[in-house]
Amino acid sequence: MTAPPPHVLLVDDEPAILDGLVPFFERSGLRVSTAPDGEAALDAHARTPSDILVCDVLMPRLDGRALVRRLRAGGDWTPVVLLTQVGESYERSAALEEGADDYLNKPFDPQELLARVRAVLRRAVPGQPALAASDVLVCGDLRVDRSARRVTLGGAAVALTPKASLLLDYLMTHPGELHTRERLLAALWGFESMVTTRAVDHRVAEIRRVLRDDVAAPRFVETVPAQGYRFCGDVRRGSRT
Repeated sequence: MTAPPPHVLLVDDEPAILDGLVPFFERSGLRVSTAPDGEAALDAHARTPSDILVCDVLMPRLDGRALVRRLRAGGDWTPVVLLTQVGESYERSAALEEGADDYLNKPFDPQELLARVRAVLRRAVPGQPALAASDVLVCGDLRVDRSARRVTLGGAAVALTPKASLLLDYLMTHPGELHTRERLLAALWGFESMVTTRAVDHRVAEIRRVLRDDVAAPRFVETVPAQGYRFCGDVRRGSRT
């Protein structure tokens, strides 16, 4: 039997957003339900569980981040992609730490949102927290304690600049996904400063230098020519022992 298509719950208080995304997602082979705010989304998800929620952050009654907190507090690890107009990187980092799986700034390209949704669904493990919600990430002898902001390689602590540490964290919580320089720049630098995509290249070079990662045979960060970067190692959740 053919598996049913993934069920997406779109949560947004702007009718124009829903009117545009619903037919687009349906044409792309997804089943779609909608809700106008976080409270309605919780009710709809309880009645008919969805495979993923795509949720605005700024909404009446219950906003997107509060919705994520409510789900996670109840042990529900259904993936959530947040849509936000907030450009500050600390806001997006906080959303991921609270249990969101990904985010996208408004205005956005529907094709990019669809790609994000499919990527999150591919890496999601039913009933288990997302990598973005894990305190510790492990890849071979690389260990990232996200709560303590501590990176070790082979048991020895290594020092990364704050932006390089954020970049490594982001890549490891999205393993196997190709990220353009523009995407990484928007995700980690946001609108807080005027920088170019060369800033991404510099931080990748720092990560490789500190982790002794060979660009010709990478264990961690792979360059995809003319496209961007991906984390090529096998990432798993670690424990704080």
